[in-house]
Amino acid sequence: MDGKDDFVVLQLKGIRKDYVTGEHKVQALRGVDLSFRRSEFVAILGQSGCGKTTLLNIIGGLDHYTEGDLIIKGRSTKEFKDRDWDSYRNHSVGFVFQSYNLIPHQNVLSNVELALTLSGVSAKERRKRAIDVLNKVGLGDQLHKKPNEMSGGQMQRVAIARALINNPEILLADEPTGALDSETSVQIMEILKEIAKDRLVIMVTHNPDLADEYATRTIRLLDGKIISDSDPYDAEADKGDHAKNMKHTAMGFGTALRLSLNNLLTKKGRTFMIALAGSIGIIGIALILSLSNGVNLYIKGIEEDTLSLYPLTIQSEAVDSASMMMNMMSIGQSVQTEQEEGRIYSSNIMAEVLNTMVSEVNENDLGAFKEFVDNDEEINQYLSGVGYEYNPVLNIYNVNAVNGVQQVNPSTLIDNMTNTTMMSDMTEMMSMSSMSSMGSMAEMYNLNAFFELPQSNDDMADDYSVIVGRLPEKYNELLLVVGENDDLSDMTLYTLGMRDQSEVQQMFMTLMMGGQIGTEPTSYTHEELLGLEFKLILQGDMYKGNASGVYTDMRGDAQYLSEALENGVELKVVGIARGETVSLVSVFAAGGIGYTRDLVEYVINANNETAAVKAQKENPEVDIFTGIRFDGGTVAEPTMEMVNAYIATLPAEQQASVSMMMGMMTEEQILGMMKDQMASQTTTATYDGNIALLNAIDLATPTEIMLYPIDFASKEEVVRIIGEYNDRMIAEGKDGRVIQYTDYVGTLMSSVTTIVDVISYVLIAFVSISLVVSSIMIGIITYISVLERTKEIGILRAMGASKKDISRVFTAETFIIGVCAGALGVLVTWGLTFPINAIISSLSNIKAAAILPWQGAVILVIISMILTMIAGFIPSRMAAKKDPVVALRTE
Repeated sequence: MDGKDDFVVLQLKGIRKDYVTGEHKVQALRGVDLSFRRSEFVAILGQSGCGKTTLLNIIGGLDHYTEGDLIIKGRSTKEFKDRDWDSYRNHSVGFVFQSYNLIPHQNVLSNVELALTLSGVSAKERRKRAIDVLNKVGLGDQLHKKPNEMSGGQMQRVAIARALINNPEILLADEPTGALDSETSVQIMEILKEIAKDRLVIMVTHNPDLADEYATRTIRLLDGKIISDSDPYDAEADKGDHAKNMKHTAMGFGTALRLSLNNLLTKKGRTFMIALAGSIGIIGIALILSLSNGVNLYIKGIEEDTLSLYPLTIQSEAVDSASMMMNMMSIGQSVQTEQEEGRIYSSNIMAEVLNTMVSEVNENDLGAFKEFVDNDEEINQYLSGVGYEYNPVLNIYNVNAVNGVQQVNPSTLIDNMTNTTMMSDMTEMMSMSSMSSMGSMAEMYNLNAFFELPQSNDDMADDYSVIVGRLPEKYNELLLVVGENDDLSDMTLYTLGMRDQSEVQQMFMTLMMGGQIGTEPTSYTHEELLGLEFKLILQGDMYKGNASGVYTDMRGDAQYLSEALENGVELKVVGIARGETVSLVSVFAAGGIGYTRDLVEYVINANNETAAVKAQKENPEVDIFTGIRFDGGTVAEPTMEMVNAYIATLPAEQQASVSMMMGMMTEEQILGMMKDQMASQTTTATYDGNIALLNAIDLATPTEIMLYPIDFASKEEVVRIIGEYNDRMIAEGKDGRVIQYTDYVGTLMSSVTTIVDVISYVLIAFVSISLVVSSIMIGIITYISVLERTKEIGILRAMGASKKDISRVFTAETFIIGVCAGALGVLVTWGLTFPINAIISSLSNIKAAAILPWQGAVILVIISMILTMIAGFIPSRMAAKKDPVVALRTE
């Protein structure tokens, strides 16, 4: 040997190995002392059972000695931990087995690369080095073949290439030619001889001829002891310190996935059946989620469609219905005092009822809240619009009605129907309850043909499809809205004065007499309807003041009304449109006439400038309709001008008689009598009542605020912001500004959604049982896979894979099965939604009752993956604990 080769790379001191089986102990090795040079070809000979393979396994780190010490490059292994042994096998030792021990589901290149994968070498470098070493053993053209496609000699060459890939210092060969013919054996021995030129090769064989021809050193074993050594080496003479730290091995999860995937692909049918069985529970849950999601989306669609019809409404006075109901239910449940037997006592609940009714009516400060809404950027980002209701009185007349001038708003249809002498006689024959019902009906349902259009032009365009003309753009422009069949109800026509209201009176009389009634259909051209014009009189202009500042309602004066109409605001229909949503006009009437918010604001501002409104605001202490102070205090001294103005308001006959009487009195007497009369008068009116009567409205204080959220997620944010606003008002001591809103549709739909969700959760809980069952099944299948891949476990351990790496391989297998099961379940569910939707659509108006949400699909795949990994935890731990020596012997 050259001097450069004569340093110890491996030393065994007093190695003993005992196997205990029950009460018996078998001594496989009995005090073996050996030292090996850095490069030599050592052949260990001996009969079967002499301890050759045991010695080789101890040298390779697959098995551990009972006593003694194994010194590797000057470092004792007595303190080695598992990861040190793993690193030693991966970096310092290469194994060549008699039965090749290639992984059958990996190709040649992947089998050779595996050891480098455990070393953390990059994919590009792994491939380069694997191809190089395969070229050295003459298999450069066999890279992608599977082991079962190769001869025994070729498979052994692959095993040698795999052993050399990490450039180990020690190559261990256990009967490398035992399964080969003589010609192939010579080829393998020549390769090993060449390898031994620059590293230590230790070969176990029972063929002395091979040892004599190829080995540079022959060691013979008998009954676990060395009986001869042809070229012993004195390790004590080598004082060099050749120890160096070894890198720890680590198999990446990607490698574990590739190994497991290749294994599963060799059993495609079984893998599919396992994934299908595991997907049953996923399919059940996914179908429930699909139906639940579809129904909830349908409900949400209904809610969103009604957002413009049923917004969050805040009125000037709100009733907490839920609280009132709870309080009403508790009324009368108080403990009664002792009662004398034989007497009936009163249950005094009237006071409680009244207290409850009054206490649950809350006033909302809409002025303060409007200011908040107008200036708060956060709430406005969740709103598509804000509506302010002021309830202005729009006195609208049709001067070209079929029977002359007719008030069309507020509607006078019901009043005119019962406003004849004959009808008055008829009402005496009717029960009071019948008349009461008619009045209640008129109040309950909106019989007015005029209504306010959406404030936003975009919303107006969304809600109405223009047939002819255009949408209103100015305050005095109107839109005639027809029904979905391009129709106007006869009730609307009667209300607008386009049909004679006396016909309604006649029909009502006929009906009361037990006759049959009906109306003849009529039709109108677009041009006739576009030519409709109306006149509007401001509420304040309905009153005329005299020289003393007293105002009189002039609606009964035909001449005054004619002049007021002549000077009134002209309104004109500029477009005809079809409503795209539920009618806002009336549950009875198809169609109506819409006006813009600009008209509302114009009427409010113009009405506030009328003489009557200004007079009342300038004299807040005096009732302008009587000239009497609201508080009943002393009135101002009368003057002759006031007396003459008062006389001018009297009928002509009274004026003459009063003037005659005044002619016989002095001025002082007249003023004294006037003062006495004024002092005796009082008024029941109030300032606020007069302001309301005059319809004097402050734009800063609406009677109702309507918040239109963009969608229902936005509505939840709006509700949250209102809650924060209320909390802030309470914290600032402004309890009077706390807001209560109404959301009937949201409450109803929320209840339905909650019921659907509860049912879904219950069904999912039942279906989840199948998930548990499938998880147990996957755990059993994984255990079977561990048994099937036991030899692969031994091979991986021989190449330096740690226990964690082995566990990771089977965890990766369950991961793949879980992903496949989850994905298959989601895919099957998606396919089933089509026939389910078709069936439900044929039975109802729901077009998409089953919609699997993508978030739910992803979560279900993740749940499937997690459950299968949990199910495979125990089998993977069992695999990690397998003895590599025993595993390698498994067939």
